Amino acid sequence: MVRRIQGLPTPAPDMDNVKRERLEAVLESHDLDSVWFARPNSFAWLTGGNSVIDREADAGIAAVGYDGDVHVVTDTIEAPRIEAEELPDLGDEFTLEQFDWYATSLERAIAEQVADDEQAAADIEVPGLERIDPATVRQPLTDRDRERYRELSVETAAAVESVCRELRPEDSELEVASALQVALSARNIEAPVRLVGGSERATQYRHYTPTQTELGDYALVSVTAEKYGLHASCTRTVAFDAPDWLEARHRAATQVETTALAATQATAAADGTAGDVFSAVQDAYAAVGFEGEWEYHHQGGAAGFAGREWIATPDNDAPVKTPMAYAWNPTVQGAKSEDTALVTDEEIEALTTTGGWETTTVEPLELEEWDFGDEVALERPDVLTLGEE
Repeated sequence: MVRRIQGLPTPAPDMDNVKRERLEAVLESHDLDSVWFARPNSFAWLTGGNSVIDREADAGIAAVGYDGDVHVVTDTIEAPRIEAEELPDLGDEFTLEQFDWYATSLERAIAEQVADDEQAAADIEVPGLERIDPATVRQPLTDRDRERYRELSVETAAAVESVCRELRPEDSELEVASALQVALSARNIEAPVRLVGGSERATQYRHYTPTQTELGDYALVSVTAEKYGLHASCTRTVAFDAPDWLEARHRAATQVETTALAATQATAAADGTAGDVFSAVQDAYAAVGFEGEWEYHHQGGAAGFAGREWIATPDNDAPVKTPMAYAWNPTVQGAKSEDTALVTDEEIEALTTTGGWETTTVEPLELEEWDFGDEVALERPDVLTLGEE
């Protein structure tokens, strides 16, 4: 049984008006009376809160619905905490329903909110409801999302860079991954992805999941961090006794990444697709002398309320939108360049940067059929060289 513990009749003034307009458009375009979000990233998008207890579950422990008013549903275990701590964007004006944890499930509780003569959709499987993909609703980013993204990204980069500066060749990859977890957690940031590859494994694998192997001559450190439902990705390279080829491959990766970001901005202006940007990425690899290297690793794509809202492929027809976050992550065997950037019509703003890491100015490559203008130049992180004690 679902019980109402709070109800206010008027729409929430603290809820982002842009998001309200998008939800109204969803109701109209899909001929729905209500739409429900139970996946944690979509719950966070609408409420600003965290609904995660079990990180292996697809759904969180609460759902938020919209029918012109905002409704939150959760069980009796979570209701007091959810109401007090996890609804910053809803102010006081929403309806919170609770159900006995032992009597039913979140899916059934959502279904009970929908009258027999109403049409509704959800981002998880709910009996009697349609299924909706929330990714398109979350794009592009709102003003509030962008403010939070800047905060998350700076803190993420600060955590990663602080760990990188303390690395030693004899550290194991797992020890570094643990240090990343601590540094991010201290900033109240989750770390769904922590990759650490030392010189032995970074040249063998593009996803260098950490092991007991020592770092050796150099290391790649990559994270995707999460807060407010938003995701920020970055990679840093640290060398102790760098191989002769590392600098050149790192430079090539930064050129591909910069070109990808410039192509993203140009593609958005032309109402193009992810596949269009991917074609520029392919050409960029050829231009730096590593044609076909893209085949060994995905190249990234749009970021936001998922590590990647979409990943670019040759045939991906996802629209490229602005303002939106993008995280491109080109790799050249043993080297990688990755940061999260906010792309708008006017600029490309690097988000995962602290100002405390040495950088080099990189311009996009000159490619046929692409005009990036003369003003696109980005500061890309250099390889940090640490001397052995």
